[in-house]
Amino acid sequence: MKLAALLEERRPRRVDAQRNFDAILEAAAVAYAELGAGAGMDEIARRAGVGVATLYRNFPTRTALMEAVYLASVDELVTFGETIQGEDPWEALRAWLENFADFMKTKHALATVLTASSAVYMPAKEAIYGIAEPLFERALAASEVRPDLSADDVMRVIFAVTGGIYQDDQQRLRAVRVVLDGFRLSSPERAIEQPNALR
Repeated sequence: MKLAALLEERRPRRVDAQRNFDAILEAAAVAYAELGAGAGMDEIARRAGVGVATLYRNFPTRTALMEAVYLASVDELVTFGETIQGEDPWEALRAWLENFADFMKTKHALATVLTASSAVYMPAKEAIYGIAEPLFERALAASEVRPDLSADDVMRVIFAVTGGIYQDDQQRLRAVRVVLDGFRLSSPERAIEQPNALR
């Protein structure tokens, strides 16, 4: 099932209730990014401009709210991945991994809290890998990435790198780009793999 459909199942039918649902999701996403997975439900309700009872009517538990925020965020990430499938194989993979790293910057806490027992864990993972694997395979076929790697290797390393503590976003991005350089075949190796590439 598409992630958007999973999220839609949780969305109320009344228009006013939908507005509250969306406001809570947006406020929770910001609160989790700023305060981590421990952001309180009262604080999220305040930021959304709704009462705590309204929040709990839409999201009966803290986990239910986290799951919805994660689903919405992964759905945006997957949509981005779908738009770059036809681009240059390396640039598409690089753009995806940098975007994934940026996503994980704010969602790492949620991803570690929502374990395999969560109802959204496997659908979200399958959706992410459904984008990552074709992008990786295209780059591999174009001799742009090391042949001893798999898409799973690459995603796990990026996940680990984004979980570190950095001085600022620029330092995190530099770390990600150092890792990306390690994934890619060096120029001489690419020339050997593709002898006609420089002609």
